[in-house]
Amino acid sequence: MLKVGDKLPAGSLQEFIEVEGNGCSLGPNSFDIEKATAGKKIALFALPGAYTPTCSAKHVPGYVERADALTAAGVDEIWCVSVNDAFVMGAWGRDQKTGGKVRMMADGSAAFAQATGLTLDLTARGMGLRSNRYSMLVVDGVVKTLNVEGAGKFEVSDAETMLRQAKEILA
Repeated sequence: MLKVGDKLPAGSLQEFIEVEGNGCSLGPNSFDIEKATAGKKIALFALPGAYTPTCSAKHVPGYVERADALTAAGVDEIWCVSVNDAFVMGAWGRDQKTGGKVRMMADGSAAFAQATGLTLDLTARGMGLRSNRYSMLVVDGVVKTLNVEGAGKFEVSDAETMLRQAKEILA
């Protein structure tokens, strides 16, 4: 399992791009994790699924609300990662009004979740292999903090915890 001090695993995540520019075309675009994190401070949070209750009511809205404060604390980007395809993540991002605040990164085949070792098997509930709920502060591709939630919990991966950690570490 991924731990503080580890580099993020190699691979890619997809993001649905709404506006053409910066070398990105409209629709799903693939981003190499190593290149996308190089030289950046990223508040990354992962969750079991788009449009699920806790994720939609608390997790994403908290990061949208705290985006400016996280930026002021030194965070360059905020990523939401979920085992959904880029189309679903794009639609969910529009629904959650994440534009310009939180990048909605798709891990459609759960490759990133599996590489981190932070998976959640929800097969019995008809959802297959998913990501556990967690957050981490990543600096230049290296994990500086890691906050993994217990089963069914939402206590340590929230935006307030990340903001506190960013202020401590990036100050």
